[in-house]
Amino acid sequence: MNTDTRRLDDSLDTTVAYAVKPAEHGVRGEPVMLLHGLASNRTRWNEFMRETSLVEHRDLIAVDLRGHGESMTRRAYTLETWSADLAAILDRESASSPVPRAESPRALLIGHSLGAQAALHFSLLHPSRVTAIVLIDPIFREAVAPSKRNYVRFGPLFQFAASVIRALNGLGLHRGKLPPLNLEALDREARIALRDPEKLEAFVAQYSSARADLNHIPHANYLQDMVEMFRPLPSFRSIACPVLVMRSTVAGYQDEALVAARIAQFANATVEEIDCHHWPLTEKPVEVRQAIERWINQVRG
Repeated sequence: MNTDTRRLDDSLDTTVAYAVKPAEHGVRGEPVMLLHGLASNRTRWNEFMRETSLVEHRDLIAVDLRGHGESMTRRAYTLETWSADLAAILDRESASSPVPRAESPRALLIGHSLGAQAALHFSLLHPSRVTAIVLIDPIFREAVAPSKRNYVRFGPLFQFAASVIRALNGLGLHRGKLPPLNLEALDREARIALRDPEKLEAFVAQYSSARADLNHIPHANYLQDMVEMFRPLPSFRSIACPVLVMRSTVAGYQDEALVAARIAQFANATVEEIDCHHWPLTEKPVEVRQAIERWINQVRG
């Protein structure tokens, strides 16, 4: 895959890594920024970047959100931090592009789960910098099902625990370097397993396992991800750009009526259902990719 890994350094000695796959036949549209989910990293998008037709005339930018993958840090971060990082990446890529861009360069955002939260927050803070949004299984705090409400209620506890762990990290008490996680390889293994219906339960357990996630991410970062995932967001009525909401049909962890009410706040929203659990990019990568491509071609012309 013809991608270039680039790094953005900030004043806190944190490096934000991202991969760029340049448009193959000249830029005719805004870049597409790809945002991964909780305890994940940009390798989640490797297959999408390799296969999608969007790269014909758009740059693709897959970001390791701060605290993940090659953007590892043990410092605190929030949705606001991620938004600032995304804006800085857009500014940098626009400045280095041979194609003239607007003074405040814009992007089309695609985010999965926690990445959908990051995309929404960026769009609320910088509406003029977003041309369209694809939200893959977004989670709305007020719609979380009763069986999962502890994730919402324990938000302050997660935040406190993350702060305590970071204080200990500052004293030098932490695990050593964590092994990298290649999600593309993991997804290939999962699809092989899913050919056997009897292995479905094991697949869901593995992909839902906090213990497995913690093998590859600092404890404080995992807790912070949980805090940001379930943070309350304001009304979406200020988001005027087209929005595609892709929803897994099997997950069942949100109240459907409340989800529908949230989606209705968008000025221009399309809903697409994917027959899978909460990991469409793993379970149904072709269907997801083709649905995104069709929608983008329709709304952007």
